Amino acid sequence: MKYLVKDEILELKYEPGKGAWTYHIQIPNTKHIVGKWGSLKVSGTIDNYKIDSINLFTITGQDKLISINDKIRKAINKGGGDKVTVTLYLLTTKEQITEKEIFETFKEEGVLKVFKKLTNEEQKEIIGKIASTKSEDKQIKVILKFIDQLSKSND
Repeated sequence: MKYLVKDEILELKYEPGKGAWTYHIQIPNTKHIVGKWGSLKVSGTIDNYKIDSINLFTITGQDKLISINDKIRKAINKGGGDKVTVTLYLLTTKEQITEKEIFETFKEEGVLKVFKKLTNEEQKEIIGKIASTKSEDKQIKVILKFIDQLSKSND
């Protein structure tokens, strides 16, 4: 488990007119974390109040924010400007499919031998196209496309 912050004293900020983000905590040293809204979630505690899964809000070039709703503020009895003790860790999402998993899939589908007969350049191109695809769902679609192509070459 990789902690973003562990038992750090942070300010519960209040900025009126920001909707759900009126009350928030800025998480230091998180501007380097890449991900779009909804893909970055954290769990942990705020003043010993358990946070199961909350979205990180990304602002380009700035540290990430978490929204602190009314339920949390009431539970910890804190408001804007108050200091809170925060422990948060990034929830890991399914990592992208590995090269080993691609080979295992090709083997299970009976196309690994055909794949291995391709030139190194062709093999690298296929692996590269799969690896450069961002989401796991899209990677699976690309793998299926190559399995289909390779099985036709096997005929």
